[in-house]
Amino acid sequence: MKVTAEKNEKVGKMIFASIYPHYVNRLEKNGRTKEELHQVIEWLTGYDEDKLQMLIEEKVTFETFFQQAELHPNAHLIKGVVCGYRIEEIADEFALYRQCRYLDKLVDELAKGRKMEKILRKA
Repeated sequence: MKVTAEKNEKVGKMIFASIYPHYVNRLEKNGRTKEELHQVIEWLTGYDEDKLQMLIEEKVTFETFFQQAELHPNAHLIKGVVCGYRIEEIADEFALYRQCRYLDKLVDELAKGRKMEKILRKA
């Protein structure tokens, strides 16, 4: 599937705090913890617990969430299909959409029981 400018914009306007509880619920149903989710988010974005909580309370959009993030230098190693989109094929013009899919992929791998050292990619 191809990403469109409309899709990119729609995802960018979504509020991170509205999606975050879904991540937590999915992971806890699969025997993973909120702390593991935070570890994955910190690896990807650089946000520690306090900064993450502040962003949730401020109800920032995904656009703001990723604009303020310091994406991990190995984020480009996150590959695969999420929601029908092959991450590595998402065009550079839709970087925000790709970053959101990075996060979705990491949450997905965590929920499926993948080991943390595999999730947190190393070069």
